[in-house]
Amino acid sequence: MLLPKDRPLALDQQICFTLYRTNIAINRTYKPLLDEMGITYPQYLVLNVLGEEDGRTIGMIAARLALDSSTITPLVKRMEAAGLVQRRRSPDNDREVQAWLTDSGRALFAQSRCLGESMLQRSGLTLPQLDALNRQILDLTAALDGQLDRPE
Repeated sequence: MLLPKDRPLALDQQICFTLYRTNIAINRTYKPLLDEMGITYPQYLVLNVLGEEDGRTIGMIAARLALDSSTITPLVKRMEAAGLVQRRRSPDNDREVQAWLTDSGRALFAQSRCLGESMLQRSGLTLPQLDALNRQILDLTAALDGQLDRPE
């Protein structure tokens, strides 16, 4: 598609706006389910990061979510106060703090699978279609991050 030089693209033709609106729709889909679980979307993301690999450092969690450590630290502290994670100093480096899922955190992580099921059901797409779309968006993200010399 060639971009018109004489006028800007309509919002619905701009991928940035489409992804923005999609993000809002996804958050609206997830919100009632997250409210039932008593967690926020960022807490859900941390549960998933630790579900992939428990015991990650705050810095590793931040990097995985493309956020700053200063954003993750208070979030993990709130999750610890709620009994979902436990923070411990790394045995290898006293300055690093690792986060570990508690039994309650692991149970909530397992319960959170309903979000993906809800997304699939509400999207009207098949699992292969949703997976293909996700891979395209991941490729776009990687290409854009590569242009900025930013790691995933």
